[in-house]
Amino acid sequence: MIELDRFHVSRSLARTLRKCGWEITFDRAFREVVLACATAPRPGGWISPEFVAAYTELHRAGHAHSVECWQAGELVGGVYGVAVGGLFAGESMFHRASDASKVALFHLVLRLQRGGFSLFDTQMVTPATRAVGAVEITRETYLRRLGEAVVRPAKF
Repeated sequence: MIELDRFHVSRSLARTLRKCGWEITFDRAFREVVLACATAPRPGGWISPEFVAAYTELHRAGHAHSVECWQAGELVGGVYGVAVGGLFAGESMFHRASDASKVALFHLVLRLQRGGFSLFDTQMVTPATRAVGAVEITRETYLRRLGEAVVRPAKF
């Protein structure tokens, strides 16, 4: 999970944020982000056509959201996940430009902070999420925080 008030912005990420000039959007290209995540070269790909359809329906119902990074009109990075109350469960992210997924995560965290979210579950701690402050917590702590988060009002 990423503690929303402890998101780490490295010097290189801060430099990228200042200089990239990317347009950041929310929920503008949800399906494209999911498809880009599904086709990103990585071991253990799990986003099947059935998952794409299910997440697309969750998005249409207002429960799944995406952050997109655009460079000259081209989608170069993004992240998507599902919101339940004050929980945001990040499902997957991708990049086609260096640091684009981290830039998307940065803007997602800002959005979650402003929307009153209390729990950002990254599901796995990866090198990319660890670099921005993701930590593992005990099951007991997670279940307690999950119970508090899902009943908390929040707005993406």
